[in-house]
Amino acid sequence: MEMGRNRVEMLRKRYPKGTRLCLDHMEGEPQMPSGLKGEVFYVDDAGQIHVQWENGSTLALTEADSFHKEASPKKTKGEVSR
Repeated sequence: MEMGRNRVEMLRKRYPKGTRLCLDHMEGEPQMPSGLKGEVFYVDDAGQIHVQWENGSTLALTEADSFHKEASPKKTKGEVSR
C-alpha cells in the first residue's frame, strides 16, 4: 500500500524528530504495552513513524497502530531549554 506524498508530508509536519508519543495499542507485538512512551526520529517515505521506544525497541508506527502525542512539558520562568 502506497501512501500519497501529501499524506507523508503532513505526517512529517505533525510528528517531527523529537516528538514524544505514547502507545495505546500495537497489534501482534506483546513487547509493546499500552502506555509505552517513545520519541520520533523520522517518518519514512511509506508514512511509517519511526520511534525510539523506552523499552529499547525501534519498531515503527503505521496507520494500523493506536497512539497519541505526549503533552510538551511547560517551561517555567528562567528554565533553560536543552
